[in-house]
Amino acid sequence: MTDSKDVAPDSTAARVALWRALHLEADASPPVLTDDVGLKLLEPPDDWRERGDMNPVFTRPFRASIVARARFIEDLVIEQMRHGVTQYVILGAGLDSFAQRHPELATSLTIFEVDRPGPQRWKHDRLIALGYGVQDWLHFVPVDFEAGQSWRDALMQHGFDAGKPAVFVSTGVSMYLTREANASTLREVSSFAPGSTLAMTFLLPLEMADPEVRPGLEMAEKGARASGTPFISFFTPHDMMAFARENGFRQAKHVSADALTERYFANRDDGLRPPANAEELLIATT
Repeated sequence: MTDSKDVAPDSTAARVALWRALHLEADASPPVLTDDVGLKLLEPPDDWRERGDMNPVFTRPFRASIVARARFIEDLVIEQMRHGVTQYVILGAGLDSFAQRHPELATSLTIFEVDRPGPQRWKHDRLIALGYGVQDWLHFVPVDFEAGQSWRDALMQHGFDAGKPAVFVSTGVSMYLTREANASTLREVSSFAPGSTLAMTFLLPLEMADPEVRPGLEMAEKGARASGTPFISFFTPHDMMAFARENGFRQAKHVSADALTERYFANRDDGLRPPANAEELLIATT
């Protein structure tokens, strides 16, 4: 039986997982990312596609952004593995399914999923119940952020080797944190072994976003504020690159929506593409 403290992932993590699955149903082939694991874990009611935040037309650009950044990060991890990196740390892992979709990497990579204890136990139990299991190469690292627990210390306790480089990923988080909290995360990651890489998303000021998605972003901002988790931090690409270097990174690169479009959407017939100047990527190296 599931413990009362084992709570399902928050609405944001669930929405991202469902958008990944919706991409397979609502968008033309070939998919940018093939991922319905989160849908299976959540097992939502049959009418989940009728939810307002699942409307295939309204959510189309946001869906494209989600699968584009996920695909880019997965390609980055595999590229870094070719350079000898063997550790992958997912901060705020939610319903990430890399381990379930890439069992062929088990002998070459160790994955550390950092998340709150309750949702992590829920995910663990659902993976077991659905037959995916939790293999030795996947380490769940529960961190009680509200109690001030250090995710770095927790990583060490779960077998992370600080002497070896790693890929660190943080998506959909920076806008909810203060500038100082974001700086603290950057400093923490930049202090790890040389050759480590951070992939982090950041939200541009809403007025800079493509007109087609600005109303949706403004609606999301109002909803986040109403739920007590407002958007706090916005960065222009120039500001974010400088911010990363100020907090210890040797190099910092901006991966724009246009770059993702060119890489993953160029030959599509349906016009699907991530919106420009919304949530974009920082790639920083130590």
